[in-house]
Amino acid sequence: MIPLLRAGDKTRSLKEIRVGVIEDPNINAANAGGGVFYVTTGLLEKANDDQLRGILAHEIAHDDLGHVAKAQVLGTGLNLGVILLEQIIPGSSVITPFAGTLVARAYSRSEELEADERAVEILQRAGYSKDVMIDALAWVAQSSSAAGGGFSSTHPSTPDRIAALRQLK
Repeated sequence: MIPLLRAGDKTRSLKEIRVGVIEDPNINAANAGGGVFYVTTGLLEKANDDQLRGILAHEIAHDDLGHVAKAQVLGTGLNLGVILLEQIIPGSSVITPFAGTLVARAYSRSEELEADERAVEILQRAGYSKDVMIDALAWVAQSSSAAGGGFSSTHPSTPDRIAALRQLK
């Protein structure tokens, strides 16, 4: 993750970065803003290095682009996120400022496509091919198709996302 963070546009000290692990068998990751990221145990257990790299690049891209900050300014669902997370992880109120945003926030389709494109830039700056991002998306689609739900309802279709990335230089 460190090479990806260094390849991003945000200049954060590594001391500012926090990565939380949520015990959940589903494949997922999220950016809660302010250098705070979450990954599920399902992602960590099932992803290979490149798949994890692509997914993390996407979440770092959201941070680079300020998507969470924009959502926080609009106040999208912070209270709902806090309530839902407390139901899933009792005692989680310690992280509610970030977790409520994580659960309740929904990126627009254009923000998801923008984050995919920035993720490719980040990957390339770190010395990886755009295929890392494309392959990560294909893997998520293949691995999560039966599970449904999750964040997928806020995202453009995976084939559309992959097609958009293939057109990038």
